[in-house]
Amino acid sequence: MTPVTIKEIKDIIKSLPPKNSSGYDEIPLRILKISMPFITSPLTYLGNKAISKGGFPARLKYSQVIPIYKKGNKSEQTNYRPISLLTSFSKIFEKLIYTRLNKHVILHKIIAKEQFGFKSNTSTEKAIFQLLNKVLKAIDNKEWAGGLFCDLSKAFDYVHHDTLSEKLKFYGISGNANKLINSYLTDTRE
Repeated sequence: MTPVTIKEIKDIIKSLPPKNSSGYDEIPLRILKISMPFITSPLTYLGNKAISKGGFPARLKYSQVIPIYKKGNKSEQTNYRPISLLTSFSKIFEKLIYTRLNKHVILHKIIAKEQFGFKSNTSTEKAIFQLLNKVLKAIDNKEWAGGLFCDLSKAFDYVHHDTLSEKLKFYGISGNANKLINSYLTDTRE
């Protein structure tokens, strides 16, 4: 993983929306933006420390879980979904990891071009357009057309971390990079 730079930290902070919501530390993103000149150097140091040691800061794993009403009877728990409010600093560290993982994935062409999720410049609209285009071509050519659709939106909640770690190694994400991701995934607190 490449070292973290002050410019990268500044760019990440600038990209975050100026919200007033916060995690357990009660520091909203708006305050981070105002404090940027004073916190970029320490955050750069901490980011580089996390990468070199392969450890996600333990205090940034804490989240505040709040129930959000979906629909139906408000007295039934099943009509609420949990939302985890992370600390503003945690969001910065997550972006540092994401940026490095994304560069690796793009450089080594790990994700198939047919995948639309978790890739920039893709959308469900583009996926639907491509699907409809293939189905219409098949119909025009008097061929069979079918599809299998899976909703994987909650799949991450059920990922076996050891299996994920082995997959990451298979795709060239090993050493401290793999340790950092494993550290992020383990001992998360709510």
